[in-house]
Amino acid sequence: MSTVVNPHTYQAQLDAKVSQLQDTFAPFNPPSLDVFASEPEHYRMRAEFRVWHQDDDLYYIMFDQATKQQYRVDHFPIASLLINQAMPALLEALKPDPVLRRSLFQVDFLSSLSGELVISLLYHRQLDEVWQDAMQAVRELLQQQGIHASIIGRAKKQKWVLGQDYVVEKLQVADNELIYQQVENSFTQPNGRMNEKMLGWALEVTQGASGDLLELYCGNGNFSLALAPNFNRVLATEIASSSVKSAQYNIAANNIDNVTILRMSAEEFTQAMRGVREFRRLKGIDLSSYNCNTILVDPPRAGLDEETVKLVQEYDNILYVSCNPETLQKNLATLSQTHTISQFALFDQFPYTHHVEAGVYLKRR
Repeated sequence: MSTVVNPHTYQAQLDAKVSQLQDTFAPFNPPSLDVFASEPEHYRMRAEFRVWHQDDDLYYIMFDQATKQQYRVDHFPIASLLINQAMPALLEALKPDPVLRRSLFQVDFLSSLSGELVISLLYHRQLDEVWQDAMQAVRELLQQQGIHASIIGRAKKQKWVLGQDYVVEKLQVADNELIYQQVENSFTQPNGRMNEKMLGWALEVTQGASGDLLELYCGNGNFSLALAPNFNRVLATEIASSSVKSAQYNIAANNIDNVTILRMSAEEFTQAMRGVREFRRLKGIDLSSYNCNTILVDPPRAGLDEETVKLVQEYDNILYVSCNPETLQKNLATLSQTHTISQFALFDQFPYTHHVEAGVYLKRR
């Protein structure tokens, strides 16, 4: 079914998630669960819609996950107010112009808490200067309505950028405001306020940690930068080159001097640490000089592979952020042999869905 947003039912759905997560992890005897509630509306910083053409009309559609049937979307209450403001204004600007309408099949929005917006339009045809000129006029029209957006046109092997292809997000973590470049078509945490809460929780549970921090799956440095004050140095890995570039931008933008980002997958880094393979990307990096007592992992839904779990077990403190309790449970079956859970949290990143984001902080037995 489509996502039904009703702020009056928000607490009930959150309570159900809390109960389910507690039951699932009861065998690991965790401490009491820290629960971080989301805003019940307008919490999502990005959204994607297919575009439906009907005679002279254009409108957004989505697909019901259960029935696969399409349904019309005129407003999207889970998305930010900025996205909801831009949605109808964009369509009204596109409708009169056949150059902009033709072969348009999808529109993506990326917004930020700091008020920036990128709109990406995807086409089944090649774009040209005529399209660019017409879209620039649309951009100016949106600006007159108070919607200051960069616009990107995408087609096969084409990317036209009017403005910039990223937003610069500003997050409040403890007493610090952190700056993050978030690039269009790259992974970023979708719930901005919840991301602030996740970073604040991670900063708090690692207070008093000693030595250096190793982070796998660091993305654009989301956790790396927030946790840098708690450690002497941070060594972080990420395989996606666009995310690595953003991480380097963010390090400079925040004037942080104790974070190093490596473009490597978790599996490759495990091989490097084991001495199985040598990597030219590690030239000039002395891994043995790091005194990493703490490791942070925020893996994709598949969780950690077996060899990475074994690597993670070698660290005194493990901070594991998971978007999939099922794979977290599987990994904890191994990690709990050597570590105990000292902190346990639920972050309601995706309200009104079955998805649950969890955080565990483990210490060696």
